[in-house]
Amino acid sequence: MSLIVKICGLSTRETLDVALDAGADMVGFVFFPASPRHLGLEAARDLGTHAGRRALKVALTVDADDATLANIVEALQPDILQLHGKETVARLRDIKQKFGLQVMKAIAVEAPADLASLPDYAAVADRILFDARAPKGATRPGGLGAAFDWHVLENLDLKQPFMVSGGLNAGNVAEAVRVTRAGGVDVSSGVERTPGVKDPEMIRAFIRAARATGLTSPLPVHGERSDRSCDPGEGDSPRSHLSPNLQDEPLTPTLSPQARGEGAETARRRR
Repeated sequence: MSLIVKICGLSTRETLDVALDAGADMVGFVFFPASPRHLGLEAARDLGTHAGRRALKVALTVDADDATLANIVEALQPDILQLHGKETVARLRDIKQKFGLQVMKAIAVEAPADLASLPDYAAVADRILFDARAPKGATRPGGLGAAFDWHVLENLDLKQPFMVSGGLNAGNVAEAVRVTRAGGVDVSSGVERTPGVKDPEMIRAFIRAARATGLTSPLPVHGERSDRSCDPGEGDSPRSHLSPNLQDEPLTPTLSPQARGEGAETARRRR
């Protein structure tokens, strides 16, 4: 079983094919005008059709209203909606009911206190994405190429599939997985030559490095792993190549004392 790998912010057929041919499990498309990776609906329609069923398609949105989501869903036909804004738990529940799609909620992380809302979100979301908190004054969410302190997640006991993002690249993805024991990784700027412009060789290198972690790292206690050894065949659903943990089964996590911020001084001395 191998790590779930998501390449996000794809905007051309060329880089989409590179990601798919290299074995990405998820391909992400950004629908947020402030981002250099923002995709128009017609481009999304073309790329969604081109991707077919070779990987799970993920639509990243930021506090989008129902009309915007409906247009995105109609154009891209995504498998997963990634909610990367300040959406409330009630909003997540509403989106799941209205659109009938899996929902991935991004949670910005900088310190243990940022995990306080995790149990409520995990009870509704199909999976969680831990991303770096945006710098003050930023116009976009996410770490914008910066990593967060992965040790914040080191003692996390989360029975819900989760992924890590923020500042990942081919050189540090193995360490991120070792520390967090995450079942999936998500990269965007770490495979770009300039903001919004993906580099084919960087995509390949990242996926190779991520796949290599499966040879040296133990499986996470609760993560999101793929048993995919090749692309799904024509007509197959990519879900059939993913672990049972990808199924809709909202579970409530239990946070360890360290993850809740208790014993922080002890943890710091240990590191």
